[in-house]
Amino acid sequence: MSPYRIILADDHVMFRKGIISILEKNKDYVIVGEAGDGLELLELLKQVTADMVILDISMPHLRGIEATEEIKMISDNLKVLILSMHKDKEYVRSAILAGAEGYLIKEDADTELFTAIEKIRQEGRYLSPLLLDDLTDKLFEMNKKGRLLHEDEHLTTREREVLKLIAEGLSNKDIADRLFVSIRTIEHHRAHLMRKLNIKSTASLVKYAIRKGFTSSTQ
Repeated sequence: MSPYRIILADDHVMFRKGIISILEKNKDYVIVGEAGDGLELLELLKQVTADMVILDISMPHLRGIEATEEIKMISDNLKVLILSMHKDKEYVRSAILAGAEGYLIKEDADTELFTAIEKIRQEGRYLSPLLLDDLTDKLFEMNKKGRLLHEDEHLTTREREVLKLIAEGLSNKDIADRLFVSIRTIEHHRAHLMRKLNIKSTASLVKYAIRKGFTSSTQ
């Protein structure tokens, strides 16, 4: 069997090195790349072929949730394992709805990392043991079947930020400058918003944003 190719993305170099040292103990895995932020990760995916991306949920430039959505646009077969210090169920929910196959709390990484990878590798889903008391596999089923509650409840934090700025009349370039990301990233967010909300035109998107109160006076 060919080695399982993994990319690791985390803005803390020492933590990355620690995870790599753990993974290197298993000869079935090979690290094919490292990234320090979300945008660097997306550029790396253009250069290397991977089976799984392990990424932090809190990264500069393009955060883990948004990066996960971008990864799934590149290839739905590319697995995503979120590795995070955050235990809040809203982070977990957002990660799953963005398409992540697993969510591992960093303090569980030393004992659970191999378990998480293998479960996802075998087409399963994984939640850190520290989360199992509060969350169930229903979240995964909700994502799989596309039943994403109603309207804007399933938007990520970054999509809400973009929608707010769209409602204020900013161009893609202005929004990109404001959020310190590329214009291409904003174009993707706009496309995601229109698809998720089943809106066909920018004018309708603006009307929706205003109607829902995505303005500086209400956010």
